Amino acid sequence: MDRPTYHADFRRIRGSGIPFQNKLERGQNFKERGFASWEAFAAGDWEASLSLADERRDAYAQQFREEAQRNILARRLRVIEFPVTPYVQWEMFVLRVRVEVGDNIRVLDARKISDLERERPVPEVVILGDVVMYEVQYDDDGNAAGANRFADPALIRETNAGFNELYERGEEFHSFFDREIAPLPAPAVAY
Repeated sequence: MDRPTYHADFRRIRGSGIPFQNKLERGQNFKERGFASWEAFAAGDWEASLSLADERRDAYAQQFREEAQRNILARRLRVIEFPVTPYVQWEMFVLRVRVEVGDNIRVLDARKISDLERERPVPEVVILGDVVMYEVQYDDDGNAAGANRFADPALIRETNAGFNELYERGEEFHSFFDREIAPLPAPAVAY
């Protein structure tokens, strides 16, 4: 499905009373056009990108309050390669703001799943309860392009079990951030 269709389907299912959302992010370079913090980052203004990321704090907090009111447990696992790409370095500052206001994010070093990635990287997936799973697709330039939609209960259970295992293997966000991201100099950006 194309991006607008994916987003509409996602919003409909997410609002239907699902108990959880699990998201696995694997890519190391994306473009997030229209997101002011990313635009500043892509233009080489590191300080502005960090300030703009922090300006989303209230919106993120509201999102997590709404999830709590609907009893949705949302978890995200961010797989990271080394050396860290400039995009991931920037994204980790955005994710830090999200974690500070209630997001459940863990980080997993890609080297720890090399046994699972012999043929290809693990897919970028979003699982909405036991109802639907999306494999998020990107174009060659790193822009979100849509998703493949799966509704097979057995496949969703299997993928969710794998997500749960990897999530448990992941590291607590702040310990990873403080050790691996905070000491890095501002990235050189070429977007």
